Order: sequence, then C-alpha cells, then structure tokens
Amino acid sequence: METIICSAAGDSRGNPGLGGVGVYIADTDGVMVSEEAQTIGNTTKRFAEYHAVMLALQTLISLYGEQTKTKQFEILLDSELVKKELNAEALITEPGVVPMFIEIHNMRVANFPNLTLRLVSARENQEAVRLVKEALDAGH
Repeated sequence: METIICSAAGDSRGNPGLGGVGVYIADTDGVMVSEEAQTIGNTTKRFAEYHAVMLALQTLISLYGEQTKTKQFEILLDSELVKKELNAEALITEPGVVPMFIEIHNMRVANFPNLTLRLVSARENQEAVRLVKEALDAGH
C-alpha cells in the first residue's frame, strides 16, 4: 500500500506569541503534492503544533477525499509530547488544546484508519519547519 508522507510543524514567537503552522505533503516517490503555511494569531507553541496536525488532516481530506480511508498516511511530528498526547500515550496538560484533540481524534476515526504519527527530529521535519518560519516571517 502506498504511503503518503505529511510533515507538520507549529511554533510561536514568544510562547505565547505570533503562531505559525506548516504542512508539507509528499507522495511515495517524495514528490511534493501540497504545502501550506499560515499564521494563526497569538498562541502557544503546543496550540500551534496541534493546529498544524488539524491543517494536515484537513488538507489530506481535501486532496484525497474518500481515498483517505484506503491509503496509508504518515504524519511526521517533531514534538514528542504532541505525538504522545494524540496517540493517548500521555495526558493532555494544556486545556486549550482539548477541543483540537477531540476534532483530530474524530477526523482520524472517520477518515484515517491507516494513519501513523511518527516522531522525527526537526531536521527530518525541515520542510514543515521551513513553512512555519516563512509564515511567521511574513506575519511580522
């Protein structure tokens, strides 16, 4: 089964401060399918990281529609805490992300039976990190 790789990252300048998210999606051959970069207003780093995962899932749904139920997807994250929280391996300690956790969970159940979240270094997640920096630089 082909695997679509999606890099997602979020950050804030100031924590809280101006937040930005980046999503980079590539096909199994490593060819870029889509990239998204957005500023999301004043927020925390963790909120931005959750927002990046939501944007990734929404973008995948818009690109692949019903095929999300039959394709394999892997989302690369450079935040161990967010990965653990989203996989129910750690308790959520920031109440502000709970609504996004629920929305992400519901999208996963409804659309992504073959989704894996994988922890990577920021260097391995460099395309998404680049998009976050571009969004934050443009937002200032």
